[in-house]
Amino acid sequence: MRLQALRHGATGPQRDPAAVLASSTFSAGIRLLPAGLYGDAHELYCMLRTIDDLVDEQHPDAIEHVEALEHWARSGEVRSAEAQTLSNLSERYPLSARPIIDFCQGMRYDIARREIVSEGDLDLYCYWVGGTVGVMIAELFGSTDPSCAAKMALLGAAMQRTNILRDIDEDLQNGRLYIARSTIARFGFPFPGEREELIRDQIARADELYERGWGALRLLATGRRAMTLSTVLYREILRQIERDGFGRNAGRAVIPRWRKSLLLARHRFGSAR
Repeated sequence: MRLQALRHGATGPQRDPAAVLASSTFSAGIRLLPAGLYGDAHELYCMLRTIDDLVDEQHPDAIEHVEALEHWARSGEVRSAEAQTLSNLSERYPLSARPIIDFCQGMRYDIARREIVSEGDLDLYCYWVGGTVGVMIAELFGSTDPSCAAKMALLGAAMQRTNILRDIDEDLQNGRLYIARSTIARFGFPFPGEREELIRDQIARADELYERGWGALRLLATGRRAMTLSTVLYREILRQIERDGFGRNAGRAVIPRWRKSLLLARHRFGSAR
């Protein structure tokens, strides 16, 4: 269970930072950030993962943490450790309220276990829980181009669609399904060995988002190499799903260590920007 990475402090359950970084595809990119930015991006990411895991595991305190985060975004009042993290970061970065409120909307969607009816519903959900993270990262890394945040939202949504495909069997075991009902009506239920067309369709949708959002990387003021690596590694999960036969067998797609090492080597050197 992912909540094994949680620890409990005076203000409630919190993520163990080492456990977060060890378990995340995103972490490989974060490690390439300039020293002054690494800690802040780490704090933001751990905070968001804390909330997400509390919700995923149906922790009894999940709704309280979501409400406290949203309350801070609307009022600036700190009621939780996660809100305190955002309050601290907002002293150094121009964090806006809208992506935080929208992220909380996605968490409420999960808590309510609402059904995803259409691909439009899934696009919105992926923006709420993934695209908003892209926007927050853009606010930390900075940009002089007003289109950067919107493109980063597309990359965040693409990563969320990738997560859904990677974790489809684990989610099903836990009673969750993040494939639109309209898509299931078109291709059939995503049983292992019976879902190739559905998986192909969903991979194509994720790839389109990556293509549309890719331009954000060159618009970032800093952290470009870090985000490029994270994006490349995330997109490689889609390629691994393809190599594994488009969901022929149950289980999570795992990029072989040698292939991941090759990708890391290609992007590890160069400017820290």
